[in-house]
Parts: sequence; structure tokens; C-alpha cells
Amino acid sequence: MLWIDPYPTRLPSWSDFGRRSDPSSSTREVLPDGLTVIKPRALPIEPLPGSGVVNRMLWAEIFQTVNNVLSAGPTIIGIGKPSELALQLLTSCGFERSFYDAMDDFPAFYSGLSQVAMAKRESKIVDGVSKVLVSSTELLSRWSNGRNVTLAWNACDIQMLPSINEPEMPKREEVLGYVGTIGQWFDWELVFAIARAKPSMQVRLIGPVFCPPPANLPVNVEILPPCAHASAIAAMQAFSVGVIPFKQTRLTKSVDPIKYYEYRAMGLPVISSSFGEMCFHQNDPGVFLLDQAANVDKISSAIGAALAYQTAMNEIQDFRKHNSWEARFGATDLF
Repeated sequence: MLWIDPYPTRLPSWSDFGRRSDPSSSTREVLPDGLTVIKPRALPIEPLPGSGVVNRMLWAEIFQTVNNVLSAGPTIIGIGKPSELALQLLTSCGFERSFYDAMDDFPAFYSGLSQVAMAKRESKIVDGVSKVLVSSTELLSRWSNGRNVTLAWNACDIQMLPSINEPEMPKREEVLGYVGTIGQWFDWELVFAIARAKPSMQVRLIGPVFCPPPANLPVNVEILPPCAHASAIAAMQAFSVGVIPFKQTRLTKSVDPIKYYEYRAMGLPVISSSFGEMCFHQNDPGVFLLDQAANVDKISSAIGAALAYQTAMNEIQDFRKHNSWEARFGATDLF
């Protein structure tokens, strides 16, 4: 199997130069046997006309490697992020089958020329592949017109999670916790409201902060730096409730958050804002949604209900069984 890492597909911004590396991305992992990883070189000019011609000069070895794989037998290409390299490989190489895994509304991450270029590139890829996987109902609605589209929600890596074979689940702290990136989609106002509705509980946020809080944090809110995935899973074991405080935007309208699956696979009840695919999880066991009109009483009630919810051992086992990546992709009939 050949994996080609994504590379910058937008023009750089001033904020890029001030970002520090994320510890979670610098951890070296042992690659499985048979997996080769390539990190493409590319100038950050992709939105500009002719950028594909310029960067293709840096991709000669990649095309040669791909052709070597193709010569060994029938090959499937899977695209996880629209890019000029992905489009060129899709259109110029003889793959037996192809699929695009639409995990997000990718153009919504960008603005200006970068957004327009990403939208055009994604549309060409969707029209060029033999199958499209989408991770949310919104994306299903967007891409399903006359195409071979399958809804495949996100999932979680069960092998990374702690065992649930113990007679008793570990005792948790009184913590409302969030693990993940704090970006433009993060709802600081909701976090502040949650903290004030339950001042006796700690609200713990773990992850890189690209969108700082708009005011001084309440005393019961703490921000911890990003960490490797294994450390993040360990940190979640101390949570009593997992929180997903996202705004309702064009971007989050298409999101099915992986952290929902990680929280529930660890037995954590979930308090979430009402956005994207979480709206379709609202009737799932252990899920408590807050809409934009939620006041202090509603927030306090949701926190109380989440704290009172007890996830049974067999409930965790069933959730893990049906929401592993193996189960998810096995149901898509990709291979």
C-alpha cells in the first residue's frame, strides 16, 4: 500500500509563520508492514493558475513510484483531500477503481482565491472517481446527484482505546473535557456559559489554540497544550463528560466529529452544541444537545443529566463493535 501525505493547498497567511509544531504530529510511529509513506514537495502556490505545471516538476519520483505500483497489478486510488497532485494522478494513471473520501466541506476551511480553487478541484475529483464516500448527511445531499455516493460516518480507532474488560470502570474526576483543535469553529461563548452554569466543576480543554478566548477565562476553565493521541486518550479517562462546543457555521454543517465516537467508545456521556451530524445523534444514548437558545437553566439541566447517565459495559462494547474503522469501511463495499 502506498500513502501520499497531503501538502499545503492554499496560499500561505501571516498566521502560518507564527505557528509552532504540534507535538501530536511529531511523534514517530512504526509503520505497518507493506505500507510506504511519501511526503510530497510542493510550492504553496496551488490556487494560482499553472501551479500544477510548476509543482509537477517536483513530483516526478511520485509518478514513477505510482506507476511501479500499477505495474504490479490492479490498483485502487483513494483520495482523502482534494489537491492538484491527487487530480493529476487520478486522470493520468490507469487505476482499476477510484474513490474520494469527503470528510469535510474542504472549501469552507479557506477564503478568497484558495476557496474558489479548492471548490473547483474537489468538483473535478468527485466527477472523476468511481465512488464517493461522505461522512455527513449534508455532504450526502451535496454530492449525491447522479453519482455513486455512500454515507459512511466517522468512527474511531478501537485499538487505541483502553480495555473495558475490568469488572469496574475507572473512577472519573468531576471534569467536563474537550480534546481537539480550538479553531474558528470553536464556540467560546458556549464554553463560558457551561463554566458559569457549573462553577464547581472544572472545564478542561486540551489542544492547539488557533482561536484564543475573547475574554478572560472563568476560574474553572483550564487550557492544556496539545499532546500525542495516546496521551489524549489517557486524558479523556479522567473526564466525567465529553464536550463538543462548536458553532453553527457552513463548515460545521458538514461535520461528523470523530471525538463524539471516541467519547462514547470510552463510556463518556456527551454534551454538544447542535451542529452538523450531531443533530442526527441527538437521540443516541448518552448524548445531550444544547441549541443556540440554551440558557443557564437548560445548560445546568443538560450537565446534570449527563453526569447522572451511566453507560453500561455492554453498551460500550456494542458501540465499539459498530463504530470501529474496520466496521465502517467494511460496510462501504469499497474492496
